[in-house]
Amino acid sequence: MTFDIDMIKKVYERYPERIAAARQITGKPLTLAEKILYTHLWEGNATQEYERGNSYVDFAPDRVAMQDATAQMALLQFMQAGKTKVAVPSTVHADHLIQARVGAEQDLQEGINKNSEVFNFLSSVCDKYGIGFWKPGAGIIHQVVLENYAFPGGMMIGTDSHTVNAGGLGMVAIGVGGADAVDVMAGMAWELKMPKLIGIKLTGKLNGWTSAKDVILKVAGILTVKGGTGCIVEYFGEGAKSLSATGKGTICNMGAEIGATTSTFGYDDSMRRYLSATGRQDVVDAADKIAEHLTGDAEVYANPEQYFDQLIEIDLSTLSPHLNGPFTPDLATPVAEFRAKAEANGWPLEVEWALIGSCTNSSYEDLSRAASIVEDAFAKGVKPKAILGINPGSEQVKFTAERDGFLDSFRKFENARIFTNACGPCIGQWDREGSEKGEKNSIIHSFNRNFAKRADGNPNTHAFVASPEMVAAVAISGRLDFNPITDTLTNEAGEQVKLNEPTGFELPAKGFAVDDNGYQAPSEDGSKVEVVVSPTSDRLQLLEEFPAWDGLNITGAFVLIKVFGKCTTDHISMAGPWLKYRGHLDNISNNMLIGAVNAFNMETNKVKNQLTGEYGEVPAVARAYKAAGVPSIVVGDENYGEGSSREHAAMEPRHLGVKAVLVKSFARIHETNLKKQGMLALTFNDKSDYDKIQEDDVLDFLDLDQFSVGKPLTIVFHHKDGSKDTVVTNHTYNQAQIDWFKAGSALNLIKKMEKES
Repeated sequence: MTFDIDMIKKVYERYPERIAAARQITGKPLTLAEKILYTHLWEGNATQEYERGNSYVDFAPDRVAMQDATAQMALLQFMQAGKTKVAVPSTVHADHLIQARVGAEQDLQEGINKNSEVFNFLSSVCDKYGIGFWKPGAGIIHQVVLENYAFPGGMMIGTDSHTVNAGGLGMVAIGVGGADAVDVMAGMAWELKMPKLIGIKLTGKLNGWTSAKDVILKVAGILTVKGGTGCIVEYFGEGAKSLSATGKGTICNMGAEIGATTSTFGYDDSMRRYLSATGRQDVVDAADKIAEHLTGDAEVYANPEQYFDQLIEIDLSTLSPHLNGPFTPDLATPVAEFRAKAEANGWPLEVEWALIGSCTNSSYEDLSRAASIVEDAFAKGVKPKAILGINPGSEQVKFTAERDGFLDSFRKFENARIFTNACGPCIGQWDREGSEKGEKNSIIHSFNRNFAKRADGNPNTHAFVASPEMVAAVAISGRLDFNPITDTLTNEAGEQVKLNEPTGFELPAKGFAVDDNGYQAPSEDGSKVEVVVSPTSDRLQLLEEFPAWDGLNITGAFVLIKVFGKCTTDHISMAGPWLKYRGHLDNISNNMLIGAVNAFNMETNKVKNQLTGEYGEVPAVARAYKAAGVPSIVVGDENYGEGSSREHAAMEPRHLGVKAVLVKSFARIHETNLKKQGMLALTFNDKSDYDKIQEDDVLDFLDLDQFSVGKPLTIVFHHKDGSKDTVVTNHTYNQAQIDWFKAGSALNLIKKMEKES
């Protein structure tokens, strides 16, 4: 079935007129990204050309998607907005709270038992406000969205950084914080700085052991974790057309790892095939009528250097399989070079666990190609050395893969485990036996992120990212340095055998099938649905308004922590066991910045309490400052807040009395989240000023009372020895965002406007 087909047709109906208006305004051929952006302007037809990387623009997304961990806070905020129903089609997907431990059935039931309060809350809120709810076990949000909701030329936002996965079906799909989702669900405009454009031309065709995953692993190595910040990545060329829709989704998915706003591909036959196979021929019929508008103009792709801010070209025919990592997804190594690099760096080469799945690589095609490797090894008498864990992407994928024998292929090895259709180990929801010992070890997975502690909580687990077929090969060999292109394995008869190249199926020959896809439709009239939140719950907590700014300069503030080096949203607000508190702001605030390294002592979760002179945990010291009425700030390094879209990383400091975050540079989503919550997100005008900030500093803002667009803010840091440093800081606030700050948060402003209307 096709959800929201009437909405999709309306989007397509306005395409020709809006693109004509954009062409007239810009006076040039348009990229696909520009077409989607200009057709989704809040104002309607374009009346001005927006400057990439500079202009703030109001957009009207077509839909909103939320996963269960982030949906809790988003919906708690939406409940305060005073609306009776969401303004655009919206969904919630229960995929993050199910822990992988034993196997699918038992883990799913345990997940439901442990999280029933949260699932019941989400179900009732969805029922009340007209939101579709995908129940536990239905699948991973981004795979379910690709199968059911994504459509070429559409725009969606989602409260998860990997919302960008929907670019595989030609969308502009962007990860945001919950407050952004509230804006759109409340019927308001959604603001984004006009992205710059990176064009990636793909030539040739994949072959042998190389897969779509290797395209983005290569790109991550080129652009690094912040190379795509503020940009949309648009893939084009004959190589792009040769990829499957789910392969395109894999590439777009990991665009989050280069900091890209999103990534996308033009509408083509692979998308037609996928839409038709997933029961959406009506979308194909509608899209075909405006197909010329659902890809970049021919002139753009013929002369891309004239239309993109940056251009990269990759020949798929010569691309080789990669392993990226450890500890960062942009450390790219071709498999042929891996052994030497691993030995030089002292990376453990033996692998105990290999994992296939996550929102990045859990499609039917992925499972079929990995299963072909396992079948080949089994037929040749090779016994696998590592444990192989599988997380199918959705109930539909699992049901179909089970029917077609792929899961039985994995089960031929006694040490394979089929987990629930959920995120599991990818987000730290993995009860890995022995991880508490903290031993140095390596794992390999087909996920997207490999930050320290992310998968199993062990900071010494070296996690490497690869394609599903490479993960299967490494699982069989038990060694990271195994190169299936050149190396042989010893079978049980003592013979040297070589694995065949992977084979698979883009789509199931018999079609997709499923008994129960796990979808719960909302009530037509939700006015009588009651949403219950117990005041004594430790999982859910109704929100209270953050206080408005008093109009005065912040003075007498302390430095809570000066963060050294990489600080992702995992460092600021860990997932794993903390996921259970995602709906309780006060409880989850006890994980604030506990993973960040304090530059003053190079330790984690140990900062000086200037009130007592003693050292304590970051949240405890923050609470002490808040109780004493002392404001505080956080100081950070480059690309602060990279990674997940989780707005808890902004809400927790706000809740614990932090007034400003001052860093060398921000990741896009986190900077926006801070602004939404009424925080000051500031960057050093001179990055070397970071070094001037000392542990016992007391600081004063000199001109916050003159806060205005484009005007730097000046802070004086008073040092313990009586000296001081004056630091100039920059910001990217426009007037609307300054109004959020003044009101105390964007939500406060929404509520005020709702009351006035």
